[in-house]
Amino acid sequence: MVIHYTAMPSFGSARTRLCLPEAEVSAHWLIGSDGQAEQLVPEEMRAWHAGAGQWRGCDDVNSRSIGIELDNLGERPFPEPQMAALEGVLGAIMARWAIPPENIIGHSDMSPGRKIDPGSRFDWQRLSRQGLSIWPEPRNAPAPNADTFCALAQNFGYGDLGIETLLPAFRLRFRPRYQGPLDATDMALVADLAMRFGDDGGAWRAS
Repeated sequence: MVIHYTAMPSFGSARTRLCLPEAEVSAHWLIGSDGQAEQLVPEEMRAWHAGAGQWRGCDDVNSRSIGIELDNLGERPFPEPQMAALEGVLGAIMARWAIPPENIIGHSDMSPGRKIDPGSRFDWQRLSRQGLSIWPEPRNAPAPNADTFCALAQNFGYGDLGIETLLPAFRLRFRPRYQGPLDATDMALVADLAMRFGDDGGAWRAS
């Protein structure tokens, strides 16, 4: 499941664009800032919400995911009614399709360097506290090293990209608004994610 923000001025304008065939963009669900939730595409059908990118080795994310658009410009917090509605929609979809919380991602996760939504103002920790997403638990990790970081990030699910693309995308999700060179905290967070959710249990093990 992929979470987006609309980057449009209103729920109505976003809905209009998402329903225009010539726009070649769509999503299964649209949730307004007031909590209004509307299904635009049946969940069993393919929607044009993800575009170019990949996650966990899949490079046709549109065909294997459900897209949720949030009415937000990306520069403001997501209101309580909207988050509450998202939680309800997410929980129901996860139950219907047996989707585990680690497969709830942002557009920026599957398309680093190209997309930044749902952005630094989105509250991933809130979702994780309800089992609707995940959050890393820092642990002992290797010393900061770009190649090791990239290997761990790719094992968790990110694409085969360089540190200059992966690190900003990773921080956007797990260390929003943090800047600076790769550090021990980045390594501790990515090592935990790779260990708990990676394809082979992670490329690194705690001693």
